[in-house]
Amino acid sequence: MGFQLPDGFTVAGVHCGIKQTSNIEDLTLFVADKPCVAAGVYTQNQVVAAPVTLDRQRTPSAAIRAIVANSGNANACTGDRGDRDALHMATLAAEAIGADAEQVLVLSTGIIGEHLPMPKISSGIQAAKMKLATDESAVISAARGLMTTDTRHKLASRRVLCNAGEYQMLGFAKGAAMIGPNMATMLGVILTDAPIAETAAQSLLREAVEVSFNCIRVEGHMSTNDTVLLLSNPAVGQAALEASDVETVSQELGDLCIELAKSIPDDGEGATHLIEIQVAGCRDRRAAHRIGQVIADSALVKTAVAGADPNWGRIVSAAGYADIPFDPATVSLYVNGFLLYENGQPKPFDESVVSESIRSQRNTTIQIDLGQGDGAARIWTCDLTAEYVRLNADYHT
Repeated sequence: MGFQLPDGFTVAGVHCGIKQTSNIEDLTLFVADKPCVAAGVYTQNQVVAAPVTLDRQRTPSAAIRAIVANSGNANACTGDRGDRDALHMATLAAEAIGADAEQVLVLSTGIIGEHLPMPKISSGIQAAKMKLATDESAVISAARGLMTTDTRHKLASRRVLCNAGEYQMLGFAKGAAMIGPNMATMLGVILTDAPIAETAAQSLLREAVEVSFNCIRVEGHMSTNDTVLLLSNPAVGQAALEASDVETVSQELGDLCIELAKSIPDDGEGATHLIEIQVAGCRDRRAAHRIGQVIADSALVKTAVAGADPNWGRIVSAAGYADIPFDPATVSLYVNGFLLYENGQPKPFDESVVSESIRSQRNTTIQIDLGQGDGAARIWTCDLTAEYVRLNADYHT
């Protein structure tokens, strides 16, 4: 499937030497041809990177022209110099495209606690300016410029059919570990030519993030840099969407974010399974979400899936320590459609058949019903393998 940029945007990804690996893109520019609406959702970690501080001050907005992103260096825990570098990065990008510094947002991802190599950033921005384009090759290079330990770039697109016309939506994301968000997670950029009003953009993005990026886990570690940005750049004179069309855009935005979000644990470091945890029968969605998070973060649950072990006791006991009251006698559990536990009691099942259903496919589905109400949620995570330990033990050293 091809990935089409919405009208009014150009992008580029280049290698400027932040990453030691040669020819791997590590700087990306997203440029709008005129000021556009921007919204942002950010990490809730108390320790935040300099780009997060800058972007929080600049969103929501109706005057953003560009996003400049680098990978390989998070510019986090870098003090006053880090703040100055983030501001300088925005200024350099603004000068390159003929905008004001305040019209540029900044993203960084990579190793924490190292200062940005600003001469390389500067040369990278100039190189990216010369390569700005709209073709699929430019889109893929831009997506690759966000990657750190990702094994593949992450893109998703939607054609949005509204009463007022047809619009395009294209999303970029990065992430493979340090995924335990409470806002968004990792880095995400969503571009659209749908005419979303500034007053609506922030709420639409937050709602989409709540059912997507807030519902993924890898190891539960919340990043200092988590950011998702939305840019809306409609055609000149295009009226803001009517209420019915806003609902359509909201649905498509949510679906696009879910697709991007799922691609992150599916690319979890060393992962061999994408796990979808469907929690139902809770008193409200908040309770279901919390139980799903706790199950997703359980190293014992994740290693059981890695070993194709249908160990239902690990799943049920994880739900029990989520600090959400429920009656254990009403709990039922399915794995890949096989009933393993019902109304607080184990059910007979063929372990070899269930094990093979886990081993033989990438996706594993866990369905747990607490039997307490209508609250439901979905959480996506991945299994935990020895390769995850190796990758993260060797990440810096």
